[in-house]
Amino acid sequence: MCHNPRLVIVYKTNHVLFPFLAQKNSSFRLRFHLCSMVRFYRSPRGRGLTGFSVLVILGAATASVEITNDTFPDPAPNQLPQFPGSAHLTPNRSSPASAVVSSEGPGTNATAGASPFHFQTISAPPGFEEWTSPVVLPSPAQQGSSPWTDYIERAKQFVAQLTLEEKVNLTTGAGIQGRCVGETGTVPRLGFNQPICLQDGPVGIRFTDFNSVFPAGINAAATFDKNLMFKRAQAMGNEFKNKGAHVVLAPMTNLMRAPEAGRSWEGPGADPYMAGVATVQAVLGIQSTRASACVKHYIANEQEHFRGGSGGKASSSNIDDRTLRTLKPCDLSYFLGFSLTLKSLATTGELYDWPFAEAIRVGVDYIMCSYNRINQTHACENSKLINGIVKGEYKFQGVLVTDWAAAVSGVRTALAGTDMNMPGFTGYGKPSEPNPSTANSSYWGLKMIEAVNNGTVPIERLDDMVTRVMSTYYKQGQDREDYPKLNFISIGQGTPEEQRRLNQHVNVQADHHKLIREIGAASTVLLKNLNNTLPLKSPKEVRTLVVIGSDAGDNPKGINSCNDRGCNNGTLAAAWGSGTANFPYLIAPATAIQNYVMGVNPTISYQAIFDDYAYDQIGNASVPADLAIVHVSSNSGEGYITVEGNAGDRNNISLWHNGDDLILKTAQACNNVVVVIHSVGPVDMEAWIDNANVTAVLMAGLPGQESGNSEVDILWGKLRSQSARLPYTIAKKRSDYPAEVVFNSSMTVPQINYSEKLRIDYRHFDAYDIEYDSLEITKLNTSPSQSSPPPQQTLSHKTSTSESDLYKDLLNLEFQITNTGPIAGNEVAQLYVAFPSQASEPPKVLEALKEDVVTQSWKLPDGKFQFMVGSSSRQILLKDELEL
Repeated sequence: MCHNPRLVIVYKTNHVLFPFLAQKNSSFRLRFHLCSMVRFYRSPRGRGLTGFSVLVILGAATASVEITNDTFPDPAPNQLPQFPGSAHLTPNRSSPASAVVSSEGPGTNATAGASPFHFQTISAPPGFEEWTSPVVLPSPAQQGSSPWTDYIERAKQFVAQLTLEEKVNLTTGAGIQGRCVGETGTVPRLGFNQPICLQDGPVGIRFTDFNSVFPAGINAAATFDKNLMFKRAQAMGNEFKNKGAHVVLAPMTNLMRAPEAGRSWEGPGADPYMAGVATVQAVLGIQSTRASACVKHYIANEQEHFRGGSGGKASSSNIDDRTLRTLKPCDLSYFLGFSLTLKSLATTGELYDWPFAEAIRVGVDYIMCSYNRINQTHACENSKLINGIVKGEYKFQGVLVTDWAAAVSGVRTALAGTDMNMPGFTGYGKPSEPNPSTANSSYWGLKMIEAVNNGTVPIERLDDMVTRVMSTYYKQGQDREDYPKLNFISIGQGTPEEQRRLNQHVNVQADHHKLIREIGAASTVLLKNLNNTLPLKSPKEVRTLVVIGSDAGDNPKGINSCNDRGCNNGTLAAAWGSGTANFPYLIAPATAIQNYVMGVNPTISYQAIFDDYAYDQIGNASVPADLAIVHVSSNSGEGYITVEGNAGDRNNISLWHNGDDLILKTAQACNNVVVVIHSVGPVDMEAWIDNANVTAVLMAGLPGQESGNSEVDILWGKLRSQSARLPYTIAKKRSDYPAEVVFNSSMTVPQINYSEKLRIDYRHFDAYDIEYDSLEITKLNTSPSQSSPPPQQTLSHKTSTSESDLYKDLLNLEFQITNTGPIAGNEVAQLYVAFPSQASEPPKVLEALKEDVVTQSWKLPDGKFQFMVGSSSRQILLKDELEL
C-alpha cells in the first residue's frame, strides 16, 4: 500500500540506467509504473544534457529538537567555560541519565541516555543569522532489523567484555605510523589481534604495490552503465580485501557544484540521481567482496579552498532550512532494475543528500563526515545531520567516521553521533615535523576515558560506538579465518626495516586490466564528429599520422614520480590527492596508437611530438598528415597539494599547457584534427570547437592505467557499443555556471552560500549528444495501472533499513525504442515530467511535492502533468498528459 505520496517506475528488464543495447533494426517495448507522484531530472550527455534521472519523494519529515548548535572550541571534559555569544555546555550532575535540552524556540526533552547538559542558543556571524544548524539529541542507538540483529547482538556480547580503555581503543585511531592510513587499536586478550584497517581510495588501494589504478569515479558515472559501475567497485573491493584492508575509503559521492572543484573527479558528477545510482553500485560492488565501503564526504563538501582540517579555515556551507528537512528512505530497489529512493524538496535532499541516503538504503557500512561546517556547525559535530537525519530518519546502522583530523572537539563530536575518530590525533604536523602522537594530542583517547568517567559522555554512547564498529566487522565476516590478513604497510610509513618485514608485495591485480580498459573506453564521450570522422579508417588507408601533445606521452620522470600524483607531466590518467594510487604501469596514448597502427600498417608514416610549445615542428609535421590526434588536459586534486598554481581547485576551466593554441596551431596546418581531452571536469572549448578542421572531439576523463589502449578502442571503433554521456555540462563560458568556488575570504569562518539552491550545472543547460548509431523512440502510451507490483529484486541482504511494501502502481508508461542506424548501439532513454502551471515549477524539472511549512508535511499539486520521452531534453519525441 502507498503510505506516502511518491512515484514508482518499473523497467521490465535488468539492463539498467537505460543503456538499451539495441541491435541494428531491432526494437523492444518498455513499461513504467507510476506510484502517486514523481520528480525527474535531466541528466548530462554530450556537450550538454540527456540521460535519464528520476527522483522519488516520500512521506513527511518529522521534527526533532530544533535548537541551535554549539560551535566553540571543545573544552577539556572537566573544564566547560562560558563563551559569550556562543553555545555552551553546562554540567547537570543531578540528572546524569537524561538530557536537559533548552532553547528560546520550541523543543522537546531528549530521551534517556543523552549527555547531562543543556544547549543554549549561539550567534551566527553578522549577516548570516539565518544560517544555524539545530541540535538533535541523543544519538540514536543501533537497532537494525534482520540480518543486522544477529551481528549487533554478537557485537554487544563482545563489547560487554571490554574495559573502558579497550572501548576507547577501538574508536580512536592509532595514528598514521602504523600499516594503514587509519587503523583502530586491538584487544589481544579477547583474540582481536589485528587492527581494523582503513585505507584510501576511490581509484585503487593507495600506498601499496602490485595494485591496479582504475578509471576515476567521474568516468564510472560517464559510462551510464550500472553493470560496469558494479564490476569496477567489485574489482577494487577484491584488491583491498586481498591486501588485508577492511574498510575502503570510497566512494566519494559529493556533487560537482562548481566546475573547478578540486575533487569532483573522484565522484559521480553534477547529477544527483546519477550520483545515487553510482553510489549504490559502488557500495554493493565493494561490499560484495566482504570489504566495507565508506561513502564520503558528508556533506556539502564541494570545494578545497577553506575546507578546513589541521588548523585551516573551515568554511560554512550555508543551505536553507528547507534543505535540511530530508525524508526517510525506503527500499525501491527493483524499479527500473536499479535503485530509486527518496528526495525531499530541500536542496540537500534533492541534490547533496541523495547519494548518501541511497548508500544507507543498500547497507553501507561507513560514512565519513567532512572537514567543513554546515550552517556554522562542523560536519562531524553536526547533530542535526548525524543524529537527526543519518541515524534518525535514515536509520543508518553503520559507523560514522571522521575525515582524517576533521574532529575539532571531543565531547560534542561524540554526542553528535560520530562513532570513530581518525586517525586519532588533532591535526597533521608540518611536512618537516613528525605528526603528534595520538595519546598526547587527541580529542578522544585519554580525554574520552575522562569524559566517560565524569559523565560528560554517557557510557551508553560509547558502547553504541563500539557496537557499530564491531557489528560491521562481523557483518562482512572479517573475523573469519578466510579473510586475508594484513599483508602490506603503507609506503612511507614505518621504518625501512618495517617496510622490508611487513610488506609482502602481494599481487592483487588479477585480470582487472581488461575491465579497466573496457571502462576507459566505455566512459569516453564523443562531443563532435564531423563527416563521420570516427570511427577512424583502418590504418591501412592512412599514409601519415601525427600524435601531438605532452598529454599523449609518458611522464619523463616516471609514472609515480610525483607525490600522490601531484603534477601534470605526461598523459593524465588520474588526478592528485588522497584519492589516487600508485600505477603498476600506465599505457600512454602515443604508445598504444603506435603499437596498433604499426601492427596493421608497418609502412605508415608515424610521428609523435610531446612538446606543447614546439609550434614550428607541429606545423611541419601536420601539413602532410592525413590525420593529427591532439591530446590536451586539465587537472585538479586535493587542497594539500598545489600544482602549477592550482591549490586543489582549478583556477579556471581552461586547458593546461596552452592547450587552446596547441589545437589551433595544429588545425592551421591539418584539415583532419581529432582532439582527445583528459580532464577532471568541464573545459572551455569555445576557441576551437567550431573550427572546421577540428573534425572530432573526445572527452576521455581520467581513464586509469589502460588509458592508451582504451583510446585506441574508441578511435578505431573496437568497442562494440557504449552509452557514455557527460555527467556534467560543458558551458559556453564560465559565467554561465550558477555556482562558483570561493577562492578568497577575509572572514575567520568563510561563508559559502548555496544561493543557487537546486539550480546547479545542468538545470541551466539543454543540449544533445552525438553517437555513431541512430535510435528512434515511438509509441508512448499512458494508462492507469491494474497490476500489482513486481516481485522485489534484492539489491543487498545487508540493508540498513527495513522499509518495504510502501508503494502501489498508479500509472503505466510504455514506449518503443528502435535502432535505425548501421551499427549496434546503446540508448539512455529519458522521461521528463512537466508540472501544472499553477505549481510554479521549472519546465521539465520534477517537483512532486510541495512543502507545507506549518504542518511540516508535503502536498501534491493538482492539475495536468505532461510526460515526455526522448533522447535528450532538446529532442522530445513523444508526449502524453494526465490530470491528477
